[in-house]
Amino acid sequence: MLKKLHYALGLLLMGGLSMQAYAQQQKPEYRKYPATKFEQLDELLPTPNVYRAADGSPGHQYWQQRADYKIQVSLNDENQTLKGSETITYYNYSPNAISYLWLQLDQNRFHKESNTYKSMTFDIDNDPSFQSITWWTGINSEHGYKISHLRDVNGKPLPYTIVGTMMRIDLPKPIAPKGGTFTFSLDWEHKIIDANKMGGRGGYEYFPQDDNYLYEISQWFPRMCVYDDVNGWQNKQFLGRGEFALPFGNYEVAITVPADHIVAATGELQNAKEVLSPIQLKRLEEAKKADKPVLIITEEEARQNEKSRAKGTKTWIFKAENVRDFAWASSRKFIWDAMQVDVNGRKVWAMSYYPKEGNPLWGEKSTNVVALTLKTYSRYTFDYPYPVAISVHGPVFGMEYPMICFNGGRPNPDGSVPDRTKYAMISVIIHEVGHNFFPMIVNSDERQWSWMDEGLNSFLQYLTEQEVPQQPWAKDISAPYPSRRGPAKNIVPYMKSDPDKMVPIMTNSEQILQFGNNAYGKPATALNILRETILGRELFDYAFKTYAQRWKFKHPQPADFFRTMEDASGVDLDWFWRGWFYSTEPCDIAIESVVHYTTQPNDGKSPFETKMFPQDKYRQMIENMEATTGIRFTDAEKRIYQDTKLHFYSVKFKNEGGLIMPIIVELKFADGSSLIERLPAEIWRYNDQEVTKVFATEKPVVAFVLDPNEETADIDTSDNVFPREEKAKGSKFDEFKRSQ
Repeated sequence: MLKKLHYALGLLLMGGLSMQAYAQQQKPEYRKYPATKFEQLDELLPTPNVYRAADGSPGHQYWQQRADYKIQVSLNDENQTLKGSETITYYNYSPNAISYLWLQLDQNRFHKESNTYKSMTFDIDNDPSFQSITWWTGINSEHGYKISHLRDVNGKPLPYTIVGTMMRIDLPKPIAPKGGTFTFSLDWEHKIIDANKMGGRGGYEYFPQDDNYLYEISQWFPRMCVYDDVNGWQNKQFLGRGEFALPFGNYEVAITVPADHIVAATGELQNAKEVLSPIQLKRLEEAKKADKPVLIITEEEARQNEKSRAKGTKTWIFKAENVRDFAWASSRKFIWDAMQVDVNGRKVWAMSYYPKEGNPLWGEKSTNVVALTLKTYSRYTFDYPYPVAISVHGPVFGMEYPMICFNGGRPNPDGSVPDRTKYAMISVIIHEVGHNFFPMIVNSDERQWSWMDEGLNSFLQYLTEQEVPQQPWAKDISAPYPSRRGPAKNIVPYMKSDPDKMVPIMTNSEQILQFGNNAYGKPATALNILRETILGRELFDYAFKTYAQRWKFKHPQPADFFRTMEDASGVDLDWFWRGWFYSTEPCDIAIESVVHYTTQPNDGKSPFETKMFPQDKYRQMIENMEATTGIRFTDAEKRIYQDTKLHFYSVKFKNEGGLIMPIIVELKFADGSSLIERLPAEIWRYNDQEVTKVFATEKPVVAFVLDPNEETADIDTSDNVFPREEKAKGSKFDEFKRSQ
């Protein structure tokens, strides 16, 4: 009934204002149109074409390149070096002939002459940086690739030019479009970095107590750059923050390590009988049917391995199909556990490799977290397509690769596990395993748009974290799970920070000022708000899954995401992308004033400014409209002048932050009940600075509370309550909830 009354009141108010303005013949006041905030994004997004359609899907002539690798690599455990040979077959499916190739040489980032160090700024007194000092001393001069024997399939040398972290190979003749191929080989070697000393996304950790090394090997071989319809070659230099743009391909990799090492890698092990013991093979078979992780190598066995120094080497052979990268880990310290996970009827291996220093935390949690992540992400996107997902514990706190990731979270030396360590470990495993979906399968350009993998993944990480407390292995986990990113209120400190130290989400990876907040936290929060407050879960989940399924094993751009979310949800969201992704404005909406219109004389009980509601005016207006226009009003609509118990509240809202958001307001009634009204963001479309809304109620209101459940990331809640003193009247428990 009240909804219909609201509609009738709005109609009458509009009609009354129009008639009054017409009667007075007032000259209109012209003003500049204020709101670019509701303009479409057409001028910012690329024009749809045959490669990328207007609905956000791949166009009917979409194409992408491919690169297959055959690699042989040897790990020298004495001097921490890698030496490898690789053969790359490059497939040109583009409509263009290609006369040169670009490869990534990521290890060159660690060389003394790297632009990473030369462009790094710091202050010795206030901001000391070991990495910045080292290039002065020449410590890093031996890092980076040594390239040799670059030849075509016939053994003929190929000319090449190294440009920082990139290498151009000049071809004897162009690769033909739409199916041409070119095969070449090269040899290389480089020192492995000390991950704890130099940072990075891979490297080694040395354990002096047992004189052993643990290796996490990534960005370790020359890799093809992406060539696509948007950028041509993506050969932007690797400075350290912007991650990777890589084509898909098949990998055959032979890894030679000391004979007593255990290796984990992208893909499936091809020669298990040659490198594993009979008992390890038996345990793997048992793990296929287990409902909890099975130890393939126990802690006791790992401790014995730490003491061994076997002579000779073993070669572990792995194959991986349709992946964009390859990473691996090796150590004689590894404990190894595994089980198979049912992902919609398909069995997938969940595995963990970790030194004894990771127990008891890793043995209790890691593989279980891997399994939960695969199931949850598959539910929101697509069924996990790879045969295995691996979590490795070592010096790198969090980094992702196809089917394998490196994660931190180490207990204290006495085995005790602080809550902070436990939650950090669970969250980083969810996050890094989740990266299998974004960007390892939905293969966005990380070098340019960090938010497309980190932000989307952080959003799904939040949804997964909230399911952790319900798991049988998580009896020691609090509910709700203490997620760092996702809830709107958690981004407020960043949104209210110094605007001069903020940049829009749509900023290149290397230019972001607050990387964690900008690439992870803000986009994750934006998507959570879009799901919970703007679209609702049903519409959002359908659109998000549509995007994931459209672009799995392809290369999406930001416009493809924006357009798909709108096309599949049926909701125009350009205002949302413009505000959250293209600007740095915060949400700060205030209740400026409230005027109470009543049919009863003011008895002094109303906490608002009170005015008499002009019933006679509306009675006359309705009667005139019925007499002159033929419009007929129902009895319910006529209550506006017949009912003497209705209350009307004219509430003025002010947009002080600039960011357009829906208005969510709670009406608290005198009898202790309450009602939440949700007004869409379009309420600001004619005036993005202030708006007035009339609420009609059958019971008197004693207070209006804006964003009562903290859904919009409002940076100042002191002006969200009217009357202002109402906040002070709240209970201590209410105050505690607000502070939390």
